[in-house]
Amino acid sequence: MLLEETVDRIGELDAGAMEEARSCQKNLIKPYGSLGMLEEVAVQIAGITGQVKPLLENRAVITCAGDHGVAAQKVSAADQEVTRQMVQGFLDGGAAINVLARHVGSRVICVDLGMIRAFDDPRLKVRRIGPGTGDITKGPAMSKEQARSAVEAGIEVAVAEIGKGAQLLATGDMGIGNTTPSTAILAAFTGFPAALITGKGTGIDHEAMLRKGRLVQQALKVNRPDPRDGLAVLAGVGGFEIGAIAGVILGAASLRVPVVIDGFISGAGAMIARVLAPRSVNFMLASHLSEEPGHKVMLTWLGVRPMLQMNMRLGEGTGAALSFTLIDAALKIVREMATFDQAGVSDSGLR
Repeated sequence: MLLEETVDRIGELDAGAMEEARSCQKNLIKPYGSLGMLEEVAVQIAGITGQVKPLLENRAVITCAGDHGVAAQKVSAADQEVTRQMVQGFLDGGAAINVLARHVGSRVICVDLGMIRAFDDPRLKVRRIGPGTGDITKGPAMSKEQARSAVEAGIEVAVAEIGKGAQLLATGDMGIGNTTPSTAILAAFTGFPAALITGKGTGIDHEAMLRKGRLVQQALKVNRPDPRDGLAVLAGVGGFEIGAIAGVILGAASLRVPVVIDGFISGAGAMIARVLAPRSVNFMLASHLSEEPGHKVMLTWLGVRPMLQMNMRLGEGTGAALSFTLIDAALKIVREMATFDQAGVSDSGLR
């Protein structure tokens, strides 16, 4: 089946390419390690692609959309109709992700995994699993079969974009209420108390945030997701778009394409991906540290470090798009910086 076949294709990083990339960094006119994460990113991308000096000019942000039954519990400051309205904004090119994607030379691919109300637009990729998930405080978000379908939909979209030439992917999300299932996923995998990792999402007040934390705890009690089973966690307390984000990551990893994860919602998808395929984390680059309080816990659990800290919590893929500029900078250093021999600079003690 597609999920198992994809997971089986995910290999290890190219150790030879990474060693060559490190040697290259040591020969550039700077103390080795002095450019910090720019050097680390370049080495990781060499390991992913097998190329020391790749040009990753064809890139896409895949923004996955879906609605959530738990929104009925008033966990968000926005109405669910906003999901559809924002997706329309993405398609029309006027949202923050569109502006930042244009800024970094990326296209935006918007996918409907399960908004409450479908609509026709030839620019929208439709991979609907259902008209929104179930209310996780009362029962599972979806069946395990639907969870598999959501992940496989993300795989299909990623593979299709790579087939069209994409060399660098990023994940994004849209779904009113989706910080609640993301928090539940984080708590399910880490055991952290919901009260410590629940944030304000769209901007709810303190009292609403406390109630949201209690609802997350209730969802975990009702569904009892098994943290050893990624599909079970997704089915119990997740979301269609979160599953698709996991699939995008797995699809990219299976074809050795770097994939940049955005913020808190994308991080939840990354957690699902890591449980389904532990090696997939090697192909992820973390874009930024979200303002959501649980995001640092999430990134630590994944074992990845964010490139940026910009106090952002919008989602959509905005932080991931911004990080494309840093990835470009890291690779330009390798391609354009002079070596000690070329510049006639002494390398004594610097390598």
